[in-house]
Amino acid sequence: MAEFAVTLDDKYTLDEGRVFITGVQALARLPMVQRQRDVISGLNTAGFISGYRGSPVGGYDQQLWNARKFLENNHIKFQPGLNEDLAASAIWGSQQTNLFEGGKYDGVFGIWYGKGPGVDRCGDVFKHGNMSGPSKHGGVLLIAGDDHAAKSSTVPHQSEFAFMDASIPVLNPAGVQEILDYGVLGFAMSRFSGCWVAFKTTAENMDSSASIDVAPDRVNIEIPDFNIPDGGLHIRWPDDWIEQEHRLHNYKLKAVRAFARANKIDKLIIDSPKAKLGIVTTGKSYLDVRQALEDLGITEEKAATIGIRLYKIGMPWPLEPAGVHEFAEGLEEILVIEEKRPLIENQLKEELYNYPLNKRPRIVGKLDEKQQPLQSAAGVLTATQIATVIASRIAQFHQGSEIQQQLRIIEAREAQLIQSKTDFARTPYFCSGCPHNTSTKVPEGSRATAGIGCHFMSVWMDRDTSTFTHMGAEGTPWIGQAAFTETKHIFANLGDGTYTHSGALAIRASAASGVNITYKILYNDAVAMTGGQPADGGFTVPQIAAQVAAEGAKQVRVCSDDPDKYPIGTKWPENSSIHHRDELDKVQKELREIEGLSVLIYDQTCAAEKRRRRKRGTMIDPPKRIFVNELVCEGCGDCGVASNCVSVTPVETEYGRKRLIDQSACNKDYSCTKGFCPSFVNVIGGKVKKNKAMETSDADLFEALPAPEQPKLEQPYGVIVTGIGGTGVVTIGALIGMAAHIEGKGVSVLDMAGLAQKGGAVISHIRIAKRPEDIHAVRIASGSAKLMLACDMVTAASVEGLSKVSKEETTAIVNTQETMTGAFTSNPDLPFPGAVFKDALRTAAGENSTHFIDASRIATNLLGDSIASNLFMLGYAIQKGQLPLSLEAVEQAIELNAVAVDFNKQALLWGRRAAHDLTSVEKLAMPKVAKPAHREIASSLKEIKEKRIEFLTQYQNATYAERYENLVRKAETAEENLTPGCEGFAVAVARYAFKLMSYKDEYEVARLYTDGTFLRQLNEQFDGDYKIEFNLAPPLISKRDPSTGQLKKQVYGPWLMHGFRLLSKLKGLRGTAWDVFGKTAERKQERLLIEDYFALIEMVCRNLSRDNHSVAVELASIPEKIRGYGHVKEAAIIESKAHEKQALAIFNNPELAKTAAE
Repeated sequence: MAEFAVTLDDKYTLDEGRVFITGVQALARLPMVQRQRDVISGLNTAGFISGYRGSPVGGYDQQLWNARKFLENNHIKFQPGLNEDLAASAIWGSQQTNLFEGGKYDGVFGIWYGKGPGVDRCGDVFKHGNMSGPSKHGGVLLIAGDDHAAKSSTVPHQSEFAFMDASIPVLNPAGVQEILDYGVLGFAMSRFSGCWVAFKTTAENMDSSASIDVAPDRVNIEIPDFNIPDGGLHIRWPDDWIEQEHRLHNYKLKAVRAFARANKIDKLIIDSPKAKLGIVTTGKSYLDVRQALEDLGITEEKAATIGIRLYKIGMPWPLEPAGVHEFAEGLEEILVIEEKRPLIENQLKEELYNYPLNKRPRIVGKLDEKQQPLQSAAGVLTATQIATVIASRIAQFHQGSEIQQQLRIIEAREAQLIQSKTDFARTPYFCSGCPHNTSTKVPEGSRATAGIGCHFMSVWMDRDTSTFTHMGAEGTPWIGQAAFTETKHIFANLGDGTYTHSGALAIRASAASGVNITYKILYNDAVAMTGGQPADGGFTVPQIAAQVAAEGAKQVRVCSDDPDKYPIGTKWPENSSIHHRDELDKVQKELREIEGLSVLIYDQTCAAEKRRRRKRGTMIDPPKRIFVNELVCEGCGDCGVASNCVSVTPVETEYGRKRLIDQSACNKDYSCTKGFCPSFVNVIGGKVKKNKAMETSDADLFEALPAPEQPKLEQPYGVIVTGIGGTGVVTIGALIGMAAHIEGKGVSVLDMAGLAQKGGAVISHIRIAKRPEDIHAVRIASGSAKLMLACDMVTAASVEGLSKVSKEETTAIVNTQETMTGAFTSNPDLPFPGAVFKDALRTAAGENSTHFIDASRIATNLLGDSIASNLFMLGYAIQKGQLPLSLEAVEQAIELNAVAVDFNKQALLWGRRAAHDLTSVEKLAMPKVAKPAHREIASSLKEIKEKRIEFLTQYQNATYAERYENLVRKAETAEENLTPGCEGFAVAVARYAFKLMSYKDEYEVARLYTDGTFLRQLNEQFDGDYKIEFNLAPPLISKRDPSTGQLKKQVYGPWLMHGFRLLSKLKGLRGTAWDVFGKTAERKQERLLIEDYFALIEMVCRNLSRDNHSVAVELASIPEKIRGYGHVKEAAIIESKAHEKQALAIFNNPELAKTAAE
């Protein structure tokens, strides 16, 4: 039950007690806390916040906008910066307010924010601002987001050295609680010392959530006794910069150290009367050290007995000396544990260098006393790595067997880590319907370069895009290449947010240099990479067109998915023109021939932002959806090539892998219809049918659903949640965290998302404990997860996912939904290694502790939307007694979240029901309509033949089917008589002779639209009064694209169904003199393929042997690759014929195969 009343606004309104809050939300609360403290102290202050978003502070501006009313009530102004450098300059300006008359407040405190690269670009203003100092009642905090592991960056980052170069002190909080605590200390330090103060953040404290104390008297500021020079340490005017340097080094930095000393920012955490080993650490590493000690079985009492002293540094630069000297007294060795380059270690060595030899402790960190590697400066440190290092140092003066035993357990878990047996991985990808799916294409023979933003992901896609540069310099590396290469031209991708940030200068530089380059400004109306924020400045497409024309662009082109949206009378540059996105290839070919600078603006709103706006009702939701006729679909994958869209998913049928549209994920871009295939149908006005079996189910079946049990919470309980970015999996962690907070428990939630939010692998680490102080590290250590909630099997079976589970500790609940990765868009035959993943999870967690459930299918069938599967999984885990939280608390958390409350509660309930009685739930979730016949997969050669004989009879007639049957019989006889015991050849002939014989000409496409199967499937998926349209390119009447020479598809209305019905009845004309369609080159070629195949198989049957049997199967299977329509099929035939020629040579001479193998 709830310990106290909870609301979502608590994080900003509660002034005592505990709140559940993320690190980023704590940063948003911080200025309000400062204002309120000032008011209590009799000061009338205001706040100013500016900066530029970027992981791990990518969501800070969103939280500030969400808290707008609370900020305004506290006289705090938030103004996002155009870029980091200009934002820092604005912060500097906030400190100058009271230098002049007219100031309305006693002072303005400022907060700057940006990720590590933003720190780098602000070196100049940081130095100037810190030298001049803050105002007396102002103060400046610089929030630096460091991505140590480069999860969402193009380079790992550590900002402390940049701040050190600017003589700016650095605070390093170790968790969400210290975000607030150190923030208060930082402002006070800035005001006292006259320095700007840096504030280091990482994913561990920004992307995590925790239940923290917000008591008003939690932080009490002590003002040290310090000799302040005449005139003070604050900003003034005029102010000689030589005097500024004098104040900085002779007073201000000394004042920083004095303040840190007086306020105990560095703390002795564990002491020992006979201390020998001192451990020094800071920030995130401090939490890892505490976890490592816990894993080694070293309590504070045991540490004191062994002789361990633990010192937590809150200000890693400049190091406060007095505390260090006290800590070092009597120690034999100091072990420094810090991530990345050694900052504290080097200062320690400098500080203790002049100690007498008999008193000076040995200092080890990145290297040991023999100069051998001890801790890496690259990557991140884990609690397991740290435990190994600590144990090795303890062993030099303490021989306790218990620590070594615990270390062996830890090392055994590490040794048992299962490596993935497949390279199938969930790599971040463009969202469904993302404009970049189209905009990043370049013409054949051209190449492009990438920059910062979502479009960066094109470098690992089939987009002829390689190399990248830092933000704002897109395209400028070409200035240094162009004169030294035979390549005449390149394209450079540039996001609209980056253009506004600083990319406009790159365009100016390219114009000035005279190089041949086309900038593709990808205008998606949002800063999509960090959450869909509006681009600062808000330039429109016409404004950008005018700007780049003024910068010297010779030609400007605008491509859009809706070129008619620009109002009549819109002013455009004289050298510009507007085009539909379908003309992109033609436009790019024209621009690459232009000497000098040209610009293409690709205007299409971000797909994720479209979805948000449609939900909010601020953007029209088109009444059009796409449906695929599976039997017409050839499985060629051209729709994936055309759209690059992850909502085009595979469906396995008796006649091969086909395509269907994931209606839950589809963002209505419609590019998939550009694939050269007649199977894509527009559904106008229809709504996706909600197959809500729950509405008609017998609730009495579940009246006796027992209350779930809870596991004991004797030690922190770890839950790992694996999922796909953008599917709501992070919500699971938020709900669990809030539920634990409601119950007064300690909790931390760390969402390892970053770039993975774009369809990549997301892993959430959740730790629940009786008390907040029982939780140290927010990451779950190797093999120590109690529960794995695998909402995505691919992520769960990754190396990182498997590393958190063990047979001794973990229960794994796994959703068996086989969700393809983005790689499927370019590889239509990509297999999903589900069996490999299941085997890996069983091996890792144990056969009896691994529960597999098709949660997505069941939840979608019951509730009508695949998004229900995550809450369904949570309900399943709760009912199985795998979560140490009450059901009431979880339901209250759902209510507080205030998003689709009834729907989510129903999903939770159905998950519980499934855990209690899966058979009954499965029965209710079964579709009321029988599965289409083509989705029933044959299990024997006999069944394969029977299905196809019936199909070919419908296709043409019994005589036609009989010809097929006779060929298969020949293959069976040959295989049985000539290669007894061998299998595969007859099955291949049965499948692929049929494939060639059932070629989809006009008569067959018409039949497959009118035989009833298509309309039944359509009506099963859609409700309402809808009409259908067809996307076709009939060979006899379609025009050709002048750019590609390929037939152009057109949209045909519902009247075409009448034409299809008539045409299907004329199938008897196929192959006769009256067959007008059969006279085309494509149809002649299809008939020739049949005859060639029959001749080939008859020859193989005569010459079949054990030596060439495997090649015979290969030859018989070659038609598998002959798919598609028109030019797509033509290209497949050419490739298949080349394959056939090679295989035939080996069939006739098996020795060639042996030679090739050697």
